[in-house]
Amino acid sequence: MLLPLVLVAGLLTPAQAPELRVPGAEHAVVARLDDLTTAGTARTGHTDPADWAGLHSAATVNPTGVPGIQIDGYFPDTSTTNTTHGWNHDSQFVIRLPERWNGGLVITGTPGNREQYANDFTIADWVLARGYAFAATDKGNTGVDFHTDGRRPGDAIAEWNHRVTQLTLAARSVVRQRYGKQPRRTFMAGISNGGYLVRWQLENRGGLYDGGVDWEGTLWRAQGDNLLDFLPKALRAYPEPDGVRAAGFAAGSEFLWPFHRQYYWELTTQLYQKELDPSYQGAAADYDYAERSRAANCVHQPAAPGGNCVSAAVSRIALTGRITKPLITLHGTLDTLLPISRSSDVYARMVGPHRPFRYHRVEGGNHLDSLVDAHPDRLEPMLPAFRDAFTELAEWVGS
Repeated sequence: MLLPLVLVAGLLTPAQAPELRVPGAEHAVVARLDDLTTAGTARTGHTDPADWAGLHSAATVNPTGVPGIQIDGYFPDTSTTNTTHGWNHDSQFVIRLPERWNGGLVITGTPGNREQYANDFTIADWVLARGYAFAATDKGNTGVDFHTDGRRPGDAIAEWNHRVTQLTLAARSVVRQRYGKQPRRTFMAGISNGGYLVRWQLENRGGLYDGGVDWEGTLWRAQGDNLLDFLPKALRAYPEPDGVRAAGFAAGSEFLWPFHRQYYWELTTQLYQKELDPSYQGAAADYDYAERSRAANCVHQPAAPGGNCVSAAVSRIALTGRITKPLITLHGTLDTLLPISRSSDVYARMVGPHRPFRYHRVEGGNHLDSLVDAHPDRLEPMLPAFRDAFTELAEWVGS
């Protein structure tokens, strides 16, 4: 169990660190640590390995030994899905400030419905070792009950974008307090739902950032290129290969289908159906996004804006492709949760050739690097490609 931060040695009282205030935070705990990477924070209770379990290959080698300051806390919120540190309070965040700072700041939101430490092993360790300050948010709601946050369909996901913006503004202020100057570069990075957040921020809040890396971001489009369209189709067709491929899943990914059918396709459909189309009561495999988008199905969803039910709810969180800052997207060709043909291939076309965008299709990459351990001869890890993409972004914008 993750220790409450108040029990961890090395905490700084407000008198010891009076200059560090997180604007808008309801609660914050400041600690000076010998090592901000997971090698150190796992020992001191300043991360939670359960948050990042399953996101990386066991062969991953991470840097260690980055001393600095960590701030944990939360912003005002009414929901309580995040029980980390016994706070039972959502909108929790973590900010890390290395002693040797390179002038940059990396902002992240978590993949899936995980809590604020989910990017610690895959993103934070590496960027901290390169001298970047780092900040992450739990997105304002967590776990399988994330959909209970909010009153209208789509409210919980819409909050994710607000919480990232809120953290970005606060973290930039904290960086200025700590180092005496604003960050020279502010980047966003994220995996899966975190990749969606990168896209949304660069489309809608581009003035806060200098660029971003989107690792297999979730695509939300009201027109149907979204997981509520292709996952039920895969569920209905499975195990018939032509039908699953017709839903968008790549030829050559068949060996991954049983695992994803058992653990991901149905559960993911159910979770997002509850968030975006809560009046639906049928089986996940029977969900028909096109049919549910028709106005005739809207009588039980008066709160959904626009009169088109699930498509209206999706429109509230939808992406446009109209990025305003440099973005690098990477996606595995064997992604068997968010198939590349229905996700990043589509988003690349939405962005088009005239915006600051680079797209890397990673041959043999899957949605979960942990599966590389089970199939080392058939899958390629995504994490090295992410690190290459981040380096590329920094060189592109001249950090």
